[in-house]
Amino acid sequence: MSRVQDLQKNLFGGTTSNVRQFGMIFTLVAIVLLFQAWTGGLTLTSGNLIAVVSQYSYILILAIGMLMVIVAGHIDLSVGSVAAFTGIVVAKVMQEHSLPWPLGIALGLLVGALIGAWQGFWVAYVGVPAFIVTLAGMMLFRGGNQYIGNADTVPVPEGFRTIGAGYLPEVGPDTGYNNLTLLLGLAACAGMVWREWRARQTRREMNADVAPIWVTVIRLAVMLAVIVFATLRFAGGRVGTSLPISGIILIALVLAYSFYTRNTVGGRRIYAVGGNARAAELSGVKLKRVNFFVMMNMSVLAALAGMIFVARSAASGPQDGLSWELDAIAAVFIGGAAVSGGLGTISGSIVGGLVMALLNNGLQLEGVGSDMVQVIKGLVLLLAVAFDVYSKSQGRFSITGTLMRPFRREQPDAPTAPPGAASEPGKAPIAG
Repeated sequence: MSRVQDLQKNLFGGTTSNVRQFGMIFTLVAIVLLFQAWTGGLTLTSGNLIAVVSQYSYILILAIGMLMVIVAGHIDLSVGSVAAFTGIVVAKVMQEHSLPWPLGIALGLLVGALIGAWQGFWVAYVGVPAFIVTLAGMMLFRGGNQYIGNADTVPVPEGFRTIGAGYLPEVGPDTGYNNLTLLLGLAACAGMVWREWRARQTRREMNADVAPIWVTVIRLAVMLAVIVFATLRFAGGRVGTSLPISGIILIALVLAYSFYTRNTVGGRRIYAVGGNARAAELSGVKLKRVNFFVMMNMSVLAALAGMIFVARSAASGPQDGLSWELDAIAAVFIGGAAVSGGLGTISGSIVGGLVMALLNNGLQLEGVGSDMVQVIKGLVLLLAVAFDVYSKSQGRFSITGTLMRPFRREQPDAPTAPPGAASEPGKAPIAG
C-alpha cells in the first residue's frame, strides 16, 4: 500500500470505503464555494443560511422517511399529497373548532399515522406494490385537500406558526449572538470530540488498527471548524433570528433515525429486507411488519413536513406539497441510496438534500428562472447517478455509495448474521 493510500485510509476512517464516503460531501463543498464566488459572497451570509434551513427543512424531513422506504425496496409517490391533506385538515379544525395548536399538531401526526396505516396495509398485507398504492394515494389525498379546503387558503393561528417560522429565542446577556444557538454549537463540538474518542477506544478494544493521533486531530479540527463556522453564522444573524425551530426538529429527527437505523435490531431489519427479502424472512424477520412500518413512518413524517410548511406559510393552500416527493426521492438517490434497496443512510440523504437545496438557492440568488432551475436539478440527478453506475462498472471511485456508511458502524462490512440466517451470493447480509 502506498503512503498516499495509507494516509487516506487513516484520515477517513481506516477503510477504502470510508475514504469514498466523503465524495458527496466534497461535491456539496464544491457547490457552496462555486455559488459563494458566483453570488459575490451571498451564499454563506447568516440571512441566506437561515433562509435555506427554513425553506428546505421539510424536504429534508421527507428525505429521512423516503430513505427508509427506498432501503426496504419500495417507493412512495404520495408524500406531497399526504402533507397537503394533513395541512388542510389541521388548519380547518383549528379555524372552525378553535382547537389549540398543540392539539392541532397531535391531530396532524395522528392523521399521518392513519394514512400510513392505510397504505401500509395494502402494501404489506394485501401485496399491492407500493408504487401503485402511493400513486393512488397521491391522487386520493390531493383531491381530498382540494375538497376540504374548497381550493381556498386557510390561515393558521400564531402559535402554530412557531414550528415553521420560529427561531430559538433570545436569552441571557447580550453577546452579539443568539446564546442558545451558541450553546447548541458547543454541545455539537463536545459530541464530536466524544465520538472521535469513543471510536479510538473501540478500535483499541477490538485490537484493530488505530490511526495516528495527529490524523485524528486533523480530522477533528476540520469538523469542529465547520461546526463553529455554522454556529456563528446562525447565531449572528439579525436580532430575532437564529437557528430555525424547523432546523431543531430536523436535527432531532436525524439523530434519532440515525441511531435507529445503525444501532437497533428494527433498523437493521429494514436493510435486511431491502437487501434480500427472502433470506431475511428465512432468518426470522417479519416482512409484513417491516413493510407496514416503513410506509406508516413515511406518512407520519410527511404529515409533520406538511404542518411545518403550513406554519411557515401561515396558511394551508391547494398548491401545497406539489412535487415534494420528487425532491425527496432525488435527495435520497443523490445521497447514495441504491435503486434496488438495501443500501443508504440518513446522513447521506441529508447531504443529498442539501446539495439540491443549495443548488436551488444559488440559482435563485443569481436570478435563474424556475424553469431552468428544474432543468439543471434534473441533469444533476441524472449525471450523478449515471457517473456512479459507470464508475462502478469500471471498478473506480463511486459517488453513489460514498455515503452508505458515514460512520463505520452504520454499514459494517461483515455484520454477524443470526443463527440459521440464509443469504444468497452477492446479496446484503441479513440482520435478525
